[in-house]
Amino acid sequence: MNRTPNTINPLPPRVGGGLPLLGHALEFAKDRGKLFKRGYDSHGRVFSIMLGPKPAAVLIGPELQAQFYRETDKILDMSKPYQFLAPLFGQVTFVADHATYLNQRPVLYEPFQKEKMMRYLTVMDETIRKWVEDLPDSGSFELTEAMQKLVQEVAGRAIMGDRFMQLAGDRFWNLYNIMGKALDPLLPPKLPLPKFIRRDRARKEMMAILRPILQERRSNPMSYDDFLQDFVQTTRADGTPPTDEELLGLIIGLLFAGHETTAGQAAWTLIQLLQHPGYHQQVKAEVDAVFSAHPQPDSRVLVQLTKLRWAVDETTRMRPSADVQIRVTEQDWEVAGHLIPKGWAVFVTGEVSHFLPEVFEQPEQYDPERFEATRCTHKSHKHAIMSFGGGMHKCPGMNFAQNEMMLIAAYLLRHFELELETLDTKVRRDLGANRPTPTIVRFKRRKLMEGQSGLNQTIKSCPFAAAHGLA
Repeated sequence: MNRTPNTINPLPPRVGGGLPLLGHALEFAKDRGKLFKRGYDSHGRVFSIMLGPKPAAVLIGPELQAQFYRETDKILDMSKPYQFLAPLFGQVTFVADHATYLNQRPVLYEPFQKEKMMRYLTVMDETIRKWVEDLPDSGSFELTEAMQKLVQEVAGRAIMGDRFMQLAGDRFWNLYNIMGKALDPLLPPKLPLPKFIRRDRARKEMMAILRPILQERRSNPMSYDDFLQDFVQTTRADGTPPTDEELLGLIIGLLFAGHETTAGQAAWTLIQLLQHPGYHQQVKAEVDAVFSAHPQPDSRVLVQLTKLRWAVDETTRMRPSADVQIRVTEQDWEVAGHLIPKGWAVFVTGEVSHFLPEVFEQPEQYDPERFEATRCTHKSHKHAIMSFGGGMHKCPGMNFAQNEMMLIAAYLLRHFELELETLDTKVRRDLGANRPTPTIVRFKRRKLMEGQSGLNQTIKSCPFAAAHGLA
């Protein structure tokens, strides 16, 4: 709703405890989840914070999140708050203005069509299976780092293809890591700081690697079958092909979105399963039954792993890697009885919204079976879980990420007895995606019996969970 001359609404109440000049910036950088929870406890579902001299509103709960997504590209601008990513991505996807995004959208969404996702499921399966086979029969690994490397390999093979990864993979990932270390949402991205200078040099070198590859792809389109080839062959909405700069930006953006967040969620899924032995054994029994009947998993196999999918959904709720989303108001906005003035940042946050007791029964409790159809109390709230965004900007790779997390967990549970050595894993809050602190997992290869039977029937899952699957 727009403000009219006769409308008088208060500004969102401000959270206490800010510092002179800095406001809540240091607390936001250290533990934004705690800051948002403090604001919610003090002021309810709408409040404000100060990030340096800049005010920001925070909206809590699925109803306000629905307004947040509905007003995106209208009252709320998505590109402005993410301009700190522009030196990495360029002007692509949600970093670009709305008209540019709409023009690029056919290119971005082409690889995620359902029939094409089948071939990427094969890439996932091959990569994860080989990783599991190459592990020794017993030992231990640091889970967070292991998931980072595994998910990186899956992303590289799916997006860039095997030939590219063989020729330029190590060099490409080194450059990508240099760029990732320069991520900083608080500092102006063009400051002449060493990390920003290294970032710009790395992106320039990455572009030099990519240009001859793009030329080869355009000349021999039938020789490749991966995300990159889909990008190269698909035209923008206006009928023109994407530029080399746009293609590089799409690649970096997908790697960042798919690799950084999925690795953290995959690690947390396993940690939470191992922290809850009763449900862990149920999932392991389900995986054994399904994989015994179907040794080569495909989409029809994954939909039978109902309890595992519930575990992935519960971890997505409790430990969201992408814990905040941001917009900027293009005009004054009245929401829930408060005025959010033009130019303010607006946040939504899963770290508070995912724990509302009126939406989720006993929200602090790990309970994957809350997604079972007869218990799915939050299903009436379309945006109860917001980890993958909403509206037209909802993450196109959601199914890709969830299927990858399921396959990783399924293969590890199928082939190994797992035990947590680290018992006090915490949330590591980086400037990018959240992830677990270092966590050691002990493993011992299982001796599988032949002829184990499959599941007699597929269990129906909650509509929310089913919406993420391949059914």
